[in-house]
Amino acid sequence: MAHGGGGSRMLELLEEVVFPVLDEPLLCEAEDAAALSLPGERVALTTDSFVVKPIFFPGGDIGKLAVCGTVNDLAMRGARPLYVTMGLILEEGLPFEVLQRVLASAACWSGEAGVKVVAGDTKVVEKGAADAIYINTAGLGVIPAGREVSIQGAMPGDLLLVNGFLGDHETSVLSGREGFDFRVDVESDCAPLYGLVEAMQEAGAVHALRDPTRGGLAASLKELAAASGVAVELVEDDLPVREKVRAFCEMLGLDPLLLANEGKLVAAVAREDAQAVLAAMRAHSLGGDAAVIGSIMDGRKGEVSLLTPLGSHRLLRMPSGEHFPRIC
Repeated sequence: MAHGGGGSRMLELLEEVVFPVLDEPLLCEAEDAAALSLPGERVALTTDSFVVKPIFFPGGDIGKLAVCGTVNDLAMRGARPLYVTMGLILEEGLPFEVLQRVLASAACWSGEAGVKVVAGDTKVVEKGAADAIYINTAGLGVIPAGREVSIQGAMPGDLLLVNGFLGDHETSVLSGREGFDFRVDVESDCAPLYGLVEAMQEAGAVHALRDPTRGGLAASLKELAAASGVAVELVEDDLPVREKVRAFCEMLGLDPLLLANEGKLVAAVAREDAQAVLAAMRAHSLGGDAAVIGSIMDGRKGEVSLLTPLGSHRLLRMPSGEHFPRIC
């Protein structure tokens, strides 16, 4: 508990663990706020919290997830991520080696994403008042001229593109959770997406972007359709889902379209540019399995339908809650 009390033990934690691992000069200055320089005139700001269980899972961990989840929210507005803050809520008794491992992962993926961790905070709570570690973040990025994207921007005639297989993250987390007596050989897709977004925008007109995290693809498209005042039609046969994930969903009675993702985006792209954007996605390391999965249509505002292999339509509804808590 003393390591969160603001005294010498907390200073030891910062100087011996947090600062050396994250290794960012602006953070090590230990000011009450970081003074930053921002190129350009338009900025994007986001905040997020991460409580995933378990904190280490196939393909990722809470440190990687905190960085990627934050920068991806910025990328969905067309913003180039620059800075991240990180608040740590630690459970009393958390081993230092666990904290170091989480911070080392966060530092690694901050570098991969091109962002700096410039401010933070640490609190320690009584044993049982938290589960190992929770992380709260904020992210700041700049939007290059002509690159701003909005969830309100989808237009009738646009095609919907996704950059790869759906449902990998939630499948990975659940299969690594205590109490599940089976394992699925699937890794989380957790990854920073701005480089992919940049390549897509260079290839053609991207009208809207969404990262299908909690609530999966279904929730993201319901939000996009409502915000843009359009309808969405998906083609079931075109949706990329691994057979292992389908089997996992059948076993638990889940819908793959409702599973959380942490390295996927869905984009509404001008029809005339769709093939060029798709080619750019497939040429990127995070888009090799990209696919066209549907289209934007005139119709009932907010309606999302699924064209089945039999030629019938099934309406998708916004999920009322999570399949399982603490997926991200």
